[in-house]
Amino acid sequence: MKPVLVSGVQPTGKLHIGNYLGALKNFTDLQDSGDYRCHFFIADLHSMTEPFDPKEKRRQVIELCADYLAAGLDPSQSVLFVQSEVPAHSELAWILNTITPMGELQRMTQFKDKSLRQEENINAGLFAYPVLMAADILLYGARTVPVGDDQLQHLELTRTLARKFNAKFGKTFIEPKGLLTKTPRVMSLKDPSKKMSKSQPEGCIFLDDEPDAIKAKVSRAVTDSEATIAYDPERRPGLANLLEIYSALTHLEPNAVAAEFAGENYAELKRKLAALVAEHFAEFRAKKRKLLASPASTERIFAEGSKAAAKTAGATMAEVKKRTGLSG
Repeated sequence: MKPVLVSGVQPTGKLHIGNYLGALKNFTDLQDSGDYRCHFFIADLHSMTEPFDPKEKRRQVIELCADYLAAGLDPSQSVLFVQSEVPAHSELAWILNTITPMGELQRMTQFKDKSLRQEENINAGLFAYPVLMAADILLYGARTVPVGDDQLQHLELTRTLARKFNAKFGKTFIEPKGLLTKTPRVMSLKDPSKKMSKSQPEGCIFLDDEPDAIKAKVSRAVTDSEATIAYDPERRPGLANLLEIYSALTHLEPNAVAAEFAGENYAELKRKLAALVAEHFAEFRAKKRKLLASPASTERIFAEGSKAAAKTAGATMAEVKKRTGLSG
């Protein structure tokens, strides 16, 4: 039987090309490989650890569901579901909290980083975020979890908690292994020293930006005063960022992209890059518009996926409760 693979994305607003290259593209590639039984979810419970507008949350969930489908995730190939619609995630997270040492959570780098960014909202959920992530993974018997470098620490905690639970209550969980994904680090068009972020929309290319908006943002992208086009991330980060985006969408190495534009000026590179991005996401934009025009059908797809996920998760929780003495 093929190994189970689990991953999710938080619904916190419109996705940009960094999100696509870092998550959605990997999801569709993994699904289409046929090597895994894929489970992809909307991590709405995780998204509550950061400031949010309750009136916007449901809209963000539906929009991300549409993003999944428009990007090529297929409910006939993958289990697509909403985290909060499977109560077992929260239930298992609580049980795992009782065997998680405070010291393990205090050393988490992401908690420290996010605490600095949201000093007015350092909540317990933010602190215990990695335990809920462990529950997300362990519920489905996942053997494989696609991760970037920034999530390796959380995955190691998941493995630690699986071992601790198994040692204390009997063999129940599989220790998952990470599938380290090659994620292009897409930087802001306005400030190439920082990652592309929706908090700086003028330096961010959103997946559903129209061609004119893409052209305007790319044309204003920060480069440098050099006269030639060459790939040099250290000395010329703005230009390198544009070449890396072009590279990620064409599967050419950045140096090869630079060679392709030898003798051209920055304006020509930006013109062709804007056209490439607009064309690459044209089908995505059309599909997403159609899906959002009829959100009920999108909601049905994820409701069915949530039922399937709940069935698997429920079987795991029955075993957990039996092991821990919460049921007979």
